[in-house]
Amino acid sequence: MSSKLVGVGVGPGDPELVTVKGVNALRAAEVVVVPVMDSGERGRAEATVLHYVPAEKIVRVVFALNERTDRARREAAWDAAGERVAALLRQHGSVAFATIGDPNVYSTFTYLAQTIVESVPGVVIETVPGITAMQDLAARSGAVLTEGTEPLTLVPVTAGSAVLKDALAGPGTVVAYKFGRQAAEVAEALRETGRIGDAVWGSALGLAEESIRPAGELDGQPLPYLSTLIAPARREGGRGGKL
Repeated sequence: MSSKLVGVGVGPGDPELVTVKGVNALRAAEVVVVPVMDSGERGRAEATVLHYVPAEKIVRVVFALNERTDRARREAAWDAAGERVAALLRQHGSVAFATIGDPNVYSTFTYLAQTIVESVPGVVIETVPGITAMQDLAARSGAVLTEGTEPLTLVPVTAGSAVLKDALAGPGTVVAYKFGRQAAEVAEALRETGRIGDAVWGSALGLAEESIRPAGELDGQPLPYLSTLIAPARREGGRGGKL
C-alpha cells in the first residue's frame, strides 16, 4: 500500500478554528508531525494539535523555520526533516503534518512535500485547508477583506517594504504577513500611500497574549514576527459601490 502524507492547516492559533475535517485528519493519522525550531520551544501548531490528539502521537521535527540568510543551513535542515518524516512514513504509512494557517499558503509543508515526493516512491500527498491569519484578523477586528470587484493582495513583508508599497499603491485590500520585525517600514509605507487610517494589525490571534490595534498606533517598535496587517481598500459610493 502507498504511504500518505497529509498537510493539515490548524489555523492561526485558536484551537476552535481547526475545521472538523482537519481534526478528523489529525486523529486518523498514525502519527502527527509538528514543526519546531532548533531551540525546541513548543510552537503554535503543536499547542493546537494537543487539543485534539494525545501527546504520545505527536512527533516533533526540527525545521529552520526562520532561517533566511544561511541557505546551506536551511537546505540541510530541510533535508534532515525530510529524512525524518520519510522514515516515519516507511514505519507508519499514514502521517499528518500540522501547520499553522493553511498548508498551501506560505507553509513549511510545501518544502517538506517536495522532499518527500523525491525520497518516498509512490507516496500520496494530500492537504486539508486551514483558516488563515488574515481571515481571523478580519473577523476579530471587523475589517472587511473584499467587496464587489476589489482585488486582494497578500504580501510577505520579508520580501521587502518596496513590494508592500507597490501593493498599497493599488486599489484593493492589502494584507501583510510576517511584518513584525519591519513594523517601522510598514508604518512609513502606510503613511506615504495614505492607507494608514483604516488599517489594523494583530498578533497572537486567539491566544492569551492576543493584540489587535489600529495601524495608526504603530510607533516603530518591533512587533512579534508573525504579526498580520490588513489595509482595507479605499471605499466610496456607499453600499455596493464596488459592484
